[in-house]
Amino acid sequence: MHWIVLVRSFLLGLLLATGGLVSLIASYYFDVEGGERQAMLIGGIVLVVLGGISITSGFVRRNATEVGVTNMRVLIKAGLMERRSIEVLLSKVESIGVSESALGRMLGYGSVLIRGTGGTYETFEKIAHPNDFRRQVQQQIGHSS
Repeated sequence: MHWIVLVRSFLLGLLLATGGLVSLIASYYFDVEGGERQAMLIGGIVLVVLGGISITSGFVRRNATEVGVTNMRVLIKAGLMERRSIEVLLSKVESIGVSESALGRMLGYGSVLIRGTGGTYETFEKIAHPNDFRRQVQQQIGHSS
């Protein structure tokens, strides 16, 4: 998957961690009572940990997606805890389409739509270099014919 899938997790993690650090620093520099200081420390630590979890979850989500083309099939696996796998024999691929937004074209990501015989189709979003992926599928179909 493209690195763009990390943006939301990274921004949320950065926001949470920044809030946590502000709370931790404020607990030392401002004149607060014991109970309030402890609450600020615990809140700050919790926010920093949640920020780290958010950033880590983005990396895990990105690395939990595999896209491949072999001489016999197209294989896409997505997810870590809940796994979604699609395997289409090259002989059964009717068409493969690519959809890119303006931002996607500039940054090199898009959606890939694989349509199999019988009208079934699967869409995979935020795939890095979707046109290269389509080209690889078309080359493998050409070699197998």
